[in-house]
Amino acid sequence: MNEEQDNNQPVSRQRRRFLVGSAQGGAAALFLSPLGNLGAAAPLKPATSEDTAPDSRTPLPVTLEVNGKPHFVRLDTRMTLLDALREEIGLTGTKKGCDHGQCGACTVLVDGRRELSCLTLAVTAQGHEIQTIEGLANADGALHPMQQAFIEHDAFQCGYCTPGQILSAIGCVREGHADTPESIREFMSGNLCRCAAYPNIVAAVTQARQAMEE
Repeated sequence: MNEEQDNNQPVSRQRRRFLVGSAQGGAAALFLSPLGNLGAAAPLKPATSEDTAPDSRTPLPVTLEVNGKPHFVRLDTRMTLLDALREEIGLTGTKKGCDHGQCGACTVLVDGRRELSCLTLAVTAQGHEIQTIEGLANADGALHPMQQAFIEHDAFQCGYCTPGQILSAIGCVREGHADTPESIREFMSGNLCRCAAYPNIVAAVTQARQAMEE
């Protein structure tokens, strides 16, 4: 068949010839390549410990400074500070609420700042001062002014959110955000109380601020 006749073939027949030729060429390249020649392929190198990435589930030694005391624990690197405090150290005053950083029940102080322990990896808290509700009272049993104010103003009902409320309130005062009831409500808005003791909480923070500043 000459060139003129070939050009007059239907388009579908030309396309079919093109696809068949491409497939034959690809197959030939595959069998001539090292991957296609299975007999000549290099043996797979067995995996070694050097080639294996460290498993994040392997416990690591961690020292957490909590309420002025060091705690030596071995932790999964994915463990939150909240779980480390409760499950590994045994300080259950810090409460697990939503576990998504939305309710504030897990609030602790890290280097004096408010932190949501459910969103903080425990290993990142090494080298920092962590304070929980268990570490607020004095050695002689005298309560922190914020604890005392919460009792006097009946600023809790079921009490589940209270540890986080108290720690957050202390941070709020130290940050200078407790000068007015409006400011207290704004800067304590991340701590939820299902019992709705908010007016009493505001009164307690106002009283404790005065005591903390004396």
